[in-house]
Amino acid sequence: MNNKQALNPYLPSWEYVPDAEPHIVNGRVYIYGSHDLFNGLNFCLGDYVCWSAPVDDLGSWTYHGCIYRREQDPAAPRIRLTNGLAAPDMVVGPDGKYYLYYFMGGTKMISVAVCDEPAGKYEFYGYVKYKDGTPIGKRGEPFQFDPGCLMDEDGRLYLYTGFAFGGNPILLDGSTPTRHGPMFFELDPGDMLTVISGDDLKYIGVLTSDEAKGTPYERQPFGEASSMRKFNGKYYFIYSSLNSHNLCWAVSDRPDGGFEYGGILVSCGDIGLPGVPDVKHARMCTGNTHGSLIEIGGQYYVFYHRHSNRKQSSRQACAERIRFEDGRFYQAEMTSCGLNGGPLSGKGVYPSYIACNVYGRSGTRFLSMIKHPKGADPFLTQRGGDREEGDDQYISNFCTGCTVGFKYFDLSETTAVTVRLQGYGNGCAVTVRTDEHGQPVCRIPVETALQEKAFTGSLPKGLGSKEALYFSVEGKGGTFDFNSFELS
Repeated sequence: MNNKQALNPYLPSWEYVPDAEPHIVNGRVYIYGSHDLFNGLNFCLGDYVCWSAPVDDLGSWTYHGCIYRREQDPAAPRIRLTNGLAAPDMVVGPDGKYYLYYFMGGTKMISVAVCDEPAGKYEFYGYVKYKDGTPIGKRGEPFQFDPGCLMDEDGRLYLYTGFAFGGNPILLDGSTPTRHGPMFFELDPGDMLTVISGDDLKYIGVLTSDEAKGTPYERQPFGEASSMRKFNGKYYFIYSSLNSHNLCWAVSDRPDGGFEYGGILVSCGDIGLPGVPDVKHARMCTGNTHGSLIEIGGQYYVFYHRHSNRKQSSRQACAERIRFEDGRFYQAEMTSCGLNGGPLSGKGVYPSYIACNVYGRSGTRFLSMIKHPKGADPFLTQRGGDREEGDDQYISNFCTGCTVGFKYFDLSETTAVTVRLQGYGNGCAVTVRTDEHGQPVCRIPVETALQEKAFTGSLPKGLGSKEALYFSVEGKGGTFDFNSFELS
């Protein structure tokens, strides 16, 4: 098999699939997530789509198209803008069918769709319900949201839901956020819908809000994005903390409680890694993040999403290899080569949108649903409207004083770098560093280019087999669209 290099984001630049839950079926990794639209006014406005890749070729993703439309749910509200299809999860039933658990805004329920294939056309199946037929969420429970599922080896089926953010009146739709962390339901695997763990709400002990004070959860209390995985006989609960930009984990010997806080899996701004103490120092503009863990061939990966287009609702799927030792996960770093299994080649053309660090003189910010003004900072965007074609996302406002970073490349045989720019900048130069705060290893004079133009500089011999590349603009008034670069 001729494996392609795997880049981050791992899907085409026109695709916006956040909240990814990865699952392996018959030697392929399938991604189940919500679906943003480029420049969408709100989260999750698209119908569900599915992508998959062979486990031994994580750079070759296949698009399976739309697998489920919002209008298939009988309870779908007429207005889509505030009632999109939120983060789903998939589980294989005892009957061999594929069950998609999801939440739709405006319903307060957890819905289920079913299909005979992992990425086929799903059909509406029903609502998760108590034994008397009442759907969960219809008894005044805390807000049901972002379902996560686990079918254990013993055939028992578990569902986890919850939402702890109190300041979202549109999303909450009159419901109350959970004060006690994620909720737990055991479901009947016979019908995949009926709660058999009783009518009383049960919580697994991943704490939120005031309950977390004075505990290991205090700095990263539960916010949303429930996901459950099992490794080496232990249960790992993955969640987005109330800080929103951090994906965290907790661990227990059982699926229904006793969870102890573990740590951060990944931050969509590298917050928590050395030199990045808080959101003000983030290496990319932040927002919420959501995802899960998977083991492939003895390696572990964390799936999450990043933000683009100067707002929260144009989110893209990313993944990183993550260190897992003695039952513990250690925070992964955002990279451009997440699923690649190692550094990218030091030869070839790379699109600028695979940057994992993007910030300007004023640093970064936690994005909102309202598009932030351009200002003097670089940002990821694309040409044209939302569509399923055209790998042309790029970095706009690549300007004096900014930094755009890519990790990692094997530069041991690389002697030159070419940047392809369009914009204004007579008398300016693009500097290239391998250390974020080090001295430049290359300085490329550039000039105003009304159409895309290539500018080339030489790299010194003796660079390493795992190097970062940081590009900056120096000189007065330089402002470009940074489209791509080539290593040769």
